[in-house]
Amino acid sequence: MPNKRDFLSITDISPDETRRLIDRAMELKATTPGSVQSLAGKRVALLFEKPSLRTRVSFQIGIAELGGYSLYMSPEEVGLGRREPVSDVARVLSGYVDAVVARVNSHDSLVELAESGSVPVINALSDLEHPCQTMADLLTIAEIHGRTDGVNVAFIGDGNNVSRSLCLGAPAVGMNFAIAAPHGYQLEESVFDAASDRGVRADGGPRPTVHPLVRPEDAVVDADVVYTDVWTSMGDEAETEQRLAAFQGYTVDDGLMAKAAPGACFMHDMPAHYGEEVPPGMLEHKQSVAYQQAHNRLHAQKAVLEFLLS
Repeated sequence: MPNKRDFLSITDISPDETRRLIDRAMELKATTPGSVQSLAGKRVALLFEKPSLRTRVSFQIGIAELGGYSLYMSPEEVGLGRREPVSDVARVLSGYVDAVVARVNSHDSLVELAESGSVPVINALSDLEHPCQTMADLLTIAEIHGRTDGVNVAFIGDGNNVSRSLCLGAPAVGMNFAIAAPHGYQLEESVFDAASDRGVRADGGPRPTVHPLVRPEDAVVDADVVYTDVWTSMGDEAETEQRLAAFQGYTVDDGLMAKAAPGACFMHDMPAHYGEEVPPGMLEHKQSVAYQQAHNRLHAQKAVLEFLLS
């Protein structure tokens, strides 16, 4: 595919493109399923090394609703980098399909898929980033607050793939971002630098801010969005006990939400580990938009697919 574009990182799309994709996702959400056929005849491979609920279902349904066809491939079927070199898989798939959606253990595998193949590669989760989740998050925040410029986002928890993509994505659409994480679990300084460089407000307001913090109570001051994720991500299970100790005090509950701005919403990318980062029932909290956020994966990903393929 000449001049193909990949979506391995949220930084692969510009701030202006990010805003346009949010707007397009809203338009697609408002249409009757199947009425937009922008992927008619397109074939998309879903190459998954990790289990999934929201990612797999939302991509498969989204591709079908846009008129395309998807093929799911499990780790046992492909053995990415084990049964066959990643480069061979990329070159073979490029002759069969129009795009590859890959959910991988290592971000390096994504990079090699993109470099060796001739069709767009979409990051459906890697150890480094989760840009499709961030697109759904930004869409949800825009829906809830009616804007993105000047919205204050507080992430409570691990400096992982989800918080990394959100940190890089939020300032690009005018949001201020703060993360409270224990020492040793913070995002890299280079991520904060890149996020600051991408910060821009369309309304001409002050440049978005990015703050690494330690105390959750400090992060949620004036927060319009309070976001959390699991303390132990897939692939980090060997560190479970260590992480459970390190993240004590980082649970998002009624008490912490009360310290945020009036009208603040609660977000979680799911699945949740109840009794750790959230108490039981927190996803049904009156301020929670977690299920709306999950459902918006469908619409945000449809916008990304259309952008890359149509």
